[in-house]
Amino acid sequence: MIRKILILVLVFNLTACAELQQVVSQLPQAGNGIGNTEIASGLRQALDLGIEKQVAKLTQKDGFLKNDLVKILLPEELKKVDKTLRDIGLSKLADEGLKVLNRAAEDAVKEATPIFVDAIKGITFADAKNILLGNNDAATQYLTSKTQTALYDKFNPVIKKSFGKVGADQIWSNLINKYNTLPFTSDVNPDLTDYVTGEALKGVYTMIAIEEKDIRTKLSSRTTDLLKKVFALQD
Repeated sequence: MIRKILILVLVFNLTACAELQQVVSQLPQAGNGIGNTEIASGLRQALDLGIEKQVAKLTQKDGFLKNDLVKILLPEELKKVDKTLRDIGLSKLADEGLKVLNRAAEDAVKEATPIFVDAIKGITFADAKNILLGNNDAATQYLTSKTQTALYDKFNPVIKKSFGKVGADQIWSNLINKYNTLPFTSDVNPDLTDYVTGEALKGVYTMIAIEEKDIRTKLSSRTTDLLKKVFALQD
């Protein structure tokens, strides 16, 4: 008798799992006649909005500096430089050094849109289904995986050039040289171009994730019929 019960339980579990998998796999097609193409288009539209509404903010003056979510702070090895300079009355120089790092990031983000557009165009239905049923930042994670290397390669030379344009290279050269000449300090010489490039990338993806989460969780952020239709499937 016990053996029969165990067999029945096993059969029930296997059947339930199979049915659940079928429901999940068919979910995107189940909503009011929505098709595969519309789902992929809806996710592309959501990412487009993230770029248009959020990433564009980063290209404006103080887009990084006055946004606490993405403001580029000093790398660990320069925090002691900052503190030491402030302690000896050079706060203004330290503030300027921080500002030019963020200015360089603003310049670099202007180069991001074409790379994002190419990646968004490449979303397939298989990608779209996984994204739609994923976490609140699933689309952002997809975009990160497709664009991070290309954006780094694009941002890095722009930031290096921007350092020259906004005077960051000279400011930080003077600032670090001044620190290195102080008694009882260890010399520092960080790769600021690489550091700011990485921080700029983090800022871009942070802002896209904000828009994605809003679209997923707030009906008011679904500003088109397509967004309403597609994201109703994940509610």
